[in-house]
Amino acid sequence: MQAACGHPAPARRQSLVTRLGLALACLLAFFVLAGCANTGKEPDPTVGWTAERLYKEAKDEMDTGNWTQAAKLLEKLESRYPFGVFAQQAQIDIAYVYWKDGSNAQALAAIDRFERLHPNHPSLDYMLYLKGLINFYQDSAFLAGLTRQDPSERDPKGARESFDAFKALAARFPDSKYAPDARLRLNYLVNSIAMNEVHVARLYLERGAYVAAVNRAQTAVRDFQGAPAVEEALYIMVLAYDKMGMTDLRDDASRVLSMNYPDSSFVKSGFQKESSPWWKIW
Repeated sequence: MQAACGHPAPARRQSLVTRLGLALACLLAFFVLAGCANTGKEPDPTVGWTAERLYKEAKDEMDTGNWTQAAKLLEKLESRYPFGVFAQQAQIDIAYVYWKDGSNAQALAAIDRFERLHPNHPSLDYMLYLKGLINFYQDSAFLAGLTRQDPSERDPKGARESFDAFKALAARFPDSKYAPDARLRLNYLVNSIAMNEVHVARLYLERGAYVAAVNRAQTAVRDFQGAPAVEEALYIMVLAYDKMGMTDLRDDASRVLSMNYPDSSFVKSGFQKESSPWWKIW
């Protein structure tokens, strides 16, 4: 009667339980196999390696120019052995490796992190030098030689950051073996940044924004005394003051220009100055 009232008979209940059990078993087997498939990667051969061995293998990869593999090994070293001499050296080397591998942003981030973690480390002079180099070559004259573009016409952010790094190196570590080259590059960067100010000032002058032209030219004169770009900055000031009818300020600027650049090609020929672009002198 129970079966007639809609309740399954004992045999039918047992059959249903059996089918459900088989379905669950199949489902469980599926997940197990899926898990095995997901973990079917090649085993990591570096498991169990000491910090010393990881560093040695990374150095070998660096020596052969395999920067990507070297970075992976250095990352593993720092992750597995975050403390100790090898970890610190890995933090130094990985910045260089990232740079050589074309990952400038990662390289600069690694340097900034190293500076925060080890503000008094003996290799901090090298890290500042590397920071300067990375930004220098991102915004260098060598690229301008290929593109025929004056580097002063590009965003000066990289040049300024390179300047700051080299300046900090020269000031904090004057006897560092990297300091002489840093000072040479500083001389280049001073004029690069000054020329950027002058380039913008000249654009303002051509567009009739004379006050803005004077302001940018004054920045070059004030902040970068002695840089070749100052000559053109003074000439722009003379022209802008003349356009605004400020004769006294025009004459003052003209007098300063004549005293410091008595043979100024700008005074003689205006902006038709014929000479090798300054950045090709580097």
